[in-house]
Amino acid sequence: RERERERKERRNWIWFVFVFVLCDKRDKRVWSRLLSRETKTMMLSTSRAIKGTNGLVSNTKRQVASNLKRRSNGTRPLSSTSVEERHAWSTAASLSNRRDVARISERKGWQLGASSKNAIVKAAAADEPEEKKFLGMSMISLGKFVSLAFMFFCILFNYTILRDTKDVLVVTAPGSGAEIIPFLKTWLNLPLAFGFMWLYAKLSNVMGPQRLFYTIIFPFLAFFTSFAFIIYPLKDYIHPYGAMNAVLNVVGDRFAAPLAIISNWSFCLFYVASELWGSVVVSVLFWGFANQICTVDEAKQFYPLFGLGANVALIFSGRAVKYFSAVRANLPPGVDGWAVSLRGMMSLVLVFGLLIAANYFLVNKFLLPKAKLPAQSAPKTKKKKAKMSVPESLKFLASQKYIRDLATLVVAYGISINLVEVTWKSKIKAQFPNPNDYSSFMGDFSTYTGVVTFTMMLVSRFIFRKFGWGTAALITPVVLFITGVMFFSLVLFSDALTPTIAALGMTPLFAAVLVGAAQNIFSKSSKYSLFDPCKEMAYIPLDTETKVKGKAAIDVVCNPLGKSGGALIQQFLILGFGSLAASTPYLAVFLFATVALWIKSSISLNGQFTELTKEDIKAEMKKSDETEVKVESKVGEGGMIEGEVVPKDKTVALSSASED
Repeated sequence: RERERERKERRNWIWFVFVFVLCDKRDKRVWSRLLSRETKTMMLSTSRAIKGTNGLVSNTKRQVASNLKRRSNGTRPLSSTSVEERHAWSTAASLSNRRDVARISERKGWQLGASSKNAIVKAAAADEPEEKKFLGMSMISLGKFVSLAFMFFCILFNYTILRDTKDVLVVTAPGSGAEIIPFLKTWLNLPLAFGFMWLYAKLSNVMGPQRLFYTIIFPFLAFFTSFAFIIYPLKDYIHPYGAMNAVLNVVGDRFAAPLAIISNWSFCLFYVASELWGSVVVSVLFWGFANQICTVDEAKQFYPLFGLGANVALIFSGRAVKYFSAVRANLPPGVDGWAVSLRGMMSLVLVFGLLIAANYFLVNKFLLPKAKLPAQSAPKTKKKKAKMSVPESLKFLASQKYIRDLATLVVAYGISINLVEVTWKSKIKAQFPNPNDYSSFMGDFSTYTGVVTFTMMLVSRFIFRKFGWGTAALITPVVLFITGVMFFSLVLFSDALTPTIAALGMTPLFAAVLVGAAQNIFSKSSKYSLFDPCKEMAYIPLDTETKVKGKAAIDVVCNPLGKSGGALIQQFLILGFGSLAASTPYLAVFLFATVALWIKSSISLNGQFTELTKEDIKAEMKKSDETEVKVESKVGEGGMIEGEVVPKDKTVALSSASED
C-alpha cells in the first residue's frame, strides 16, 4: 500500500511538471479546469512536501546515520535494522527524488530555450528553499568573492611595490646597471626558483594547507622587513666592493655584470625574493586556494573580475611608490632619502602581508565550514597525472604543427619582451641616476600600466566578439613591433633625430625613455587582456590527450625557454661586444626576427584553430539532434499558447545539420 501511494504521488508530480512545461503562467486557469479535484489536491500536498524537503531529508539521514554508527560500535547488531528506519530512509529517498525531478526539469526547460515567462523555471525555483542573495549571488558565494578579491588585491599590491623596488636596487647599485638583469634571471633566479619549488613539494607532503600557507608567507614578510630596517643600512659593511673592484681591473669591463652580482649580493637576494613572491604567492598560494574553495560556476563569475581587480591594485601601488619616492624632498641634507623610502614601502608590504594572513585565517575559520566546496576538495583516490620530462616534451612539441605554432607564440613573447626591457631600463638609469627619481618614475609606470590594462580588458571582449581569435592574437606582436621600431630608432639614430626632438622640448634620451615606457605598457596590457586569453582558448578545440600533453610540454619547456632565452641572447652579446650599448643594434635584429616568426605562427595557428572550432560546432549540432522528442508550440484560439511533445525525425534533423 505504501509503494502504491508513492507511485501515485510520483505520477501526479510528473503530471504537475508536464503541465508547467507546456503552459504559460497566465494559462494556468485553462489547465486547472482539466484537472480533477483529487489531482489538484495531490499536487498541492506534493508541492508543500517538496518545500520542506531539505530539513526533513537532512534530519532523517542524520538520525539514521547516528543509529548505524551506534550499531557499528557494538550497541546494536548490524542486522537489526528497524522498520521505522527503513521507512525513514524510504521517505527521505522519495523526497530527494522529487526534488531532483524539479531540478532536472528546470535544466531541461533552459536547454529547450525556455523564456523567462515559462512557469517551469518559477515552479521549480519555488519548490527549492531560497538562499539569501545579494547582487545575484548567495551570501556564502559573496563571502568567497569578497575575501578572495581582497586577498588578491593585497598580494598584487605588494608584488607591484616589490617589482619596482627590486629594479631600482640592482640597476642603481654601485658598479651595476641594467646589464645585470639577464645574468640574474639565468644564474640566480632560475636555480633558486627550482629549489624553492622542490622545497614546497616536500613541505606539502608533511604539512596541511593552512600550516603550509603560513610557513611560506611569513618568511617572505620577515625577509622584506629585515632588509629595509637591518640589511640595507649595513650595505657598506657586508658588500665586498673593494675586492670585486680589484678583480674587475684584472678581467676587464665585459665581466662587470657577473661581478656586480657578488658585489651587491643582498640586493640580488632581494631581487630573487621579489620574483618568487610573484610566482609562489600569486600563482601557487592564491590560485591554489581559490581553486580549492570555488566551484566551477563560481570560478566563471569570479576569475574575470580578479583580473580587473589586479589592475586596480597596480594603480594604487603605483601611487604608493610615487608617494614614498617623493619624501626625499622634505628630508634634511645628509639623510639617505632612498633608505627612508625603502622603510616606508617595506612597512606597507608587511601590513598588507599580515592582512593576507588574517584574511586567510578568517576564511578558513568562519566561511569554509558553511560553504559548498568543489568535488575535487573531497577525499578521493589519487589518479596518475600526465607528467612529461624535458626530452618527452620536446618530442611532443615537434610532432604536431598546432602545438609547435602555439609553443612559438609563448617563446617569442618571452624573448621579445626581455630584449626590449633591459635596454629600456638602462636608459631609465641614464635619465634618472638617483634611486628616488628612478623609483618615482616606476611608480608612474605601474599606475599607467594598470589604467591601460584595465581599459584593454574591457575592450578585449568587443575585439573577440567583433574580429575573432586571429585578430586578437595578432595585436600583441604588431604593437610590440611598432613600438620596438620607434624605441630602437631613438636609441640608434639619436644624433640625427636631435633637432626634431628638441623642437618638442625633449632630449633623445628622455624621448627613448617615454617611448620605451609606452612600448612596455601597451605590450603588457595587450598580453594580459588578449595574448593570455588567446593562448588558453587555443587549447579548447583539442582532444583530451593533446590538450593535457600539449599544455604540459609548453609549461615544461616553452615558459622557461621564453623567459631565459632573451636573457641568454643578451648575455652572449654583452660578453661578446663588451657592453649593452655596443650590442643594441644586434638586439634590434633579434627582436624583429622573433616578432616576424611570432606573426607567421599566429596566422598559421589561426587557420588551424578555425578549422578545429568548426568541427566542434558540427559535432555539437549532431549531438543535439540525437534527442528523441521535441516540443512544438503555437498560438491557439483566444491568444493562448498550445504545446505538444512529438517524436523527432532523426534522418531529417541530421541531414539538415549536415547541409548547414
